[in-house]
Amino acid sequence: MSAAMTSPAGMQGEPLLDIRNLSKSFGEDRSLLQVATGKPARVLQAVRNVSLSVKPGETLGVVGESGCGKSTLGRCIAGLYDPSAGEVLWQGKPLTAIGDRKAASRQIQMIFQDPYSSLNPRMTVEQTLAEVLKAHGLVDGGKARAERVDELLLTVGLPPRLKDRLPHALSGGQRQRVSIARALAVQPQLIVADEPVSALDASVQAQIINLFEELRDRFGIAFVFIAHDLNVVRHISHRIAVMYLGEVVELSEADALFDAQRHPYTKALLSAIPWPDPERRTAAAGLEGELPDPLNPPAGCSFSTRCAWVEEACRARHPDLDPYSNGHLVRCRRMHEIA
Repeated sequence: MSAAMTSPAGMQGEPLLDIRNLSKSFGEDRSLLQVATGKPARVLQAVRNVSLSVKPGETLGVVGESGCGKSTLGRCIAGLYDPSAGEVLWQGKPLTAIGDRKAASRQIQMIFQDPYSSLNPRMTVEQTLAEVLKAHGLVDGGKARAERVDELLLTVGLPPRLKDRLPHALSGGQRQRVSIARALAVQPQLIVADEPVSALDASVQAQIINLFEELRDRFGIAFVFIAHDLNVVRHISHRIAVMYLGEVVELSEADALFDAQRHPYTKALLSAIPWPDPERRTAAAGLEGELPDPLNPPAGCSFSTRCAWVEEACRARHPDLDPYSNGHLVRCRRMHEIA
């Protein structure tokens, strides 16, 4: 894997994707007793007031524990969920202005964590890719589609001889490459990759991450790369957003986040990375306690129930995402004290 990167010079101008104050809530399923007693359903706010942007050719990493809302955010970006509040802008216009879901998918594709469950088990690799081409009217004629299928397989590092196989006859890494080829078939400008390597062996993870980098450099595709492992995200991302309990708590260039993280939660995530070199290990305290109930989040700082730096003022007021330095935002009132 390559080292963490700064944004390339060509990544200038207006954002490709602009998320503004996005929130997504889900209503609680009430039991028969709750219905009978008239108890109202509680609301789970999975994503809370998130604002992010992605420029052409950029990779934005999104990290956090399970349940922090990063996958829900990814589905809102891809148009699979409608936001409860806020908006998703595509090249300066609302995502809904692109057209229907089919039209939007030509611009934004999504790759999921488990390729086996996202591929039709009854369709061969060729049928899976040809169906996408046919549905979007991208290639006319069976022969042309077969040639395009071969081209897509070669692009993701798979030999065309595998096109007659069903998903169960492929390895996990091969299935994920098929999922990537399916996403590439419509020539998207942005790919949302939701935990795309977490189910793979370490050696295969490196191969898939290198493939993402090659595709970005070759086709100029932007990525929103969602994961729970900061060490994985660092190698592919230009910038990293750290999420906790539905909101962004730190946003920075990848190198700056590792060199000068300012939120206690980010420091705790970094302390969990098993560095082989003792000099690279951080002395930050690891995470203690459980993630708060998302149906009943803390009144003040969302991290106050697990934070070693907490003060009474932290519990009294919810902090804003404020600038620490140029391009480095932190949601912590004590960010200048934390080292």
